[in-house]
Amino acid sequence: MNIRKSTLEDLTRLMEIYREGREIMLSCGDVNQWKPGYPTEEIIRRDIELGQGCCIEDDGALVGAFAFIPGEDPTYRHIEGGEWLDDKSPYATIHRLASTKTSHGVARACFDWCWARARSLSVGPQAPVTLRIDTHEDNVIMRHCIAKAGFRYCGIIHLLSGDPRLAYQKISD
Repeated sequence: MNIRKSTLEDLTRLMEIYREGREIMLSCGDVNQWKPGYPTEEIIRRDIELGQGCCIEDDGALVGAFAFIPGEDPTYRHIEGGEWLDDKSPYATIHRLASTKTSHGVARACFDWCWARARSLSVGPQAPVTLRIDTHEDNVIMRHCIAKAGFRYCGIIHLLSGDPRLAYQKISD
């Protein structure tokens, strides 16, 4: 699999991937994470314009998408029922990860790519590398992928809408 920054030329296909991702969630009983129409074209366009939108290719076909966002995420400032493993080091966040119904290994490819890029955020050779991600409680598939990739559950954060999400973090040794 190849991962690259998304371009505006990818927008139509990215919206199809997000629609399929939403359908996968619905088929697994997760009716609460992505409301109909989320993510909007405006959100994906903004991810692309900010250089945060990424797409995953398999044999030249786009099969996955996500946003890799370095820096502080305002929704992660307050965490309930736990604490971040490291709340001092710079971090990057993975948002809006989706794949097609027939693709496999997209989450793993995304996590590996993001981990490698998060290393560049480290402030020195001894500073930890840290990555964060969140998902809805009902998103069993994503929770499994997150745990399998070595992320640890830290507590509950709330989106700007107020909706709760399970928050995870992975840090280097």
